[in-house]
Amino acid sequence: MSKGLFALLESRGYVYQCTNLEKVTELLKSDEKITFYLGIDPTADSLHIGHFFALMMFRYMQDAGHRGILVIGGATALIGDPSGKSDMRKMLTKEQVRYNLEEVRTLAKRFVKTDGDNPAIILNNADWINAYNYVDFMRLVGVHFNINIMLAADAYANRLKQGGLTFLEMGYMLMQAFDFVHLNEKFGCILQIGGSDQWGNIVAGTSLNRKMRFLEDETSSQSDENDIYGLTCPLLLTKEGKKMGKTESGTLWVAREKTTSYDFYQYFYNVDDSDVEMLLKLFTHVSLEEIQRLCETDIIEAKRVMAYEITKLVHGEVEADKVLVAVNSLFHGESSGENAPESEYIVNTTEINVVDLFFNAGLVSSKGEIRRLIQQNGAAVDGQKCKSPDDVVTKPLGRDYVLLKRGKKSYMKVKFA
Repeated sequence: MSKGLFALLESRGYVYQCTNLEKVTELLKSDEKITFYLGIDPTADSLHIGHFFALMMFRYMQDAGHRGILVIGGATALIGDPSGKSDMRKMLTKEQVRYNLEEVRTLAKRFVKTDGDNPAIILNNADWINAYNYVDFMRLVGVHFNINIMLAADAYANRLKQGGLTFLEMGYMLMQAFDFVHLNEKFGCILQIGGSDQWGNIVAGTSLNRKMRFLEDETSSQSDENDIYGLTCPLLLTKEGKKMGKTESGTLWVAREKTTSYDFYQYFYNVDDSDVEMLLKLFTHVSLEEIQRLCETDIIEAKRVMAYEITKLVHGEVEADKVLVAVNSLFHGESSGENAPESEYIVNTTEINVVDLFFNAGLVSSKGEIRRLIQQNGAAVDGQKCKSPDDVVTKPLGRDYVLLKRGKKSYMKVKFA
């Protein structure tokens, strides 16, 4: 499989930027097995669909026999990556980062192989970065960074236009670059992969490796790029250039507690027809020939296959099958809601205000949103349109739940105690 790995990644849309395209192509075509790494900062207690993009690339490389290292940024998350951000990220406490790290570690194991042949290595960069005090780290790493070059990086462009960077954030690139140095020395890691928003940080890591190695061995060349590389995948954008992964309720999360498997499926099923082929290539293992056939002959079936396969990869086959049952019952004649996704929220009274019900059930992100939907005739309870934000929903006779509907295709079953 490795002989065609680079061609496979390129044909499915994973390749965007590379520090040495010729050499990386050669490496991934050869029988030589390399060590590579991907970094993820635990800035939330779940992965999102953007992480899934890079993790799919990770898994393809791992399945081809290359050794993968997943670095979860227990240290870098305390700083926050300024790349592509117009404002400084909210600073997290050490306790929040530790909690998020364990949640992300658990979720990541769904996508990377951690047992059997060629298991992934999962590390926390706090284990080596926190071993340094500030002065020692700046003397070891900071001396190799030119501020003018850093400020010219695209990663900081938005922040500079919006009023500038804090000194805290300037340290982020140094820390991520040092990750690459550590992994190269400890594990022989020669390739970093990531999203294109990480290009500046990845290039900094390749440069720092060469500079620090030159100090140790003056016979090596600082400009020699033949042994340390970076490879990025593109940002996940629609054909119209808009960022994907946002739902009506916010970010499209991988954790089922934050985005239900039903909503996850519906998000992908409802994408524009022009984005279906791209998503089938990136997020499923459907062959390129079958993708072409589906998209050319039956775009509705292509959407169904795409949404199901992505849901199966993220939430598992059992959960994906449950979603299909729910979808078929809700959209093909059965409207009782017996198979609809169920909210964790339980109504402990016999009646409740409709705005509170939709919000507490998690079907909307705010009470203002459900009020607007009611005004636009976009909300219903048990098939009846909600007429006013003051409506009261009463526990029905004969069953212990009601079926909420938001818009045309979002359903939620809510139980009464």
